[in-house]
Amino acid sequence: MNWWTQHGEAVRLTLHIQPGAKKTEIAGEHGDALKIRLAAPPVDGKANAALLAYLAQCFGVPQRQVTLKQGDTSRRKVVEISGSAIAPASLLS
Repeated sequence: MNWWTQHGEAVRLTLHIQPGAKKTEIAGEHGDALKIRLAAPPVDGKANAALLAYLAQCFGVPQRQVTLKQGDTSRRKVVEISGSAIAPASLLS
């Protein structure tokens, strides 16, 4: 699994985002990224906000511990999550 890396207590995820889906869910691996379908539209940052909230929920951390590092307007994003005890590999099960 090369879509995530450990940086101290933080985890960085490389994501491929599909906005405007019927429901928000993890769709599996997409090349070297994790594909996530988002119900939010890609308008006025709504998809980014929904993504960060969804990842905070998945990793059991407050939303302030999830930051978008790259890809503000791209489908390909890099997100960093700090302070979570949940392993990224568990998202696929």
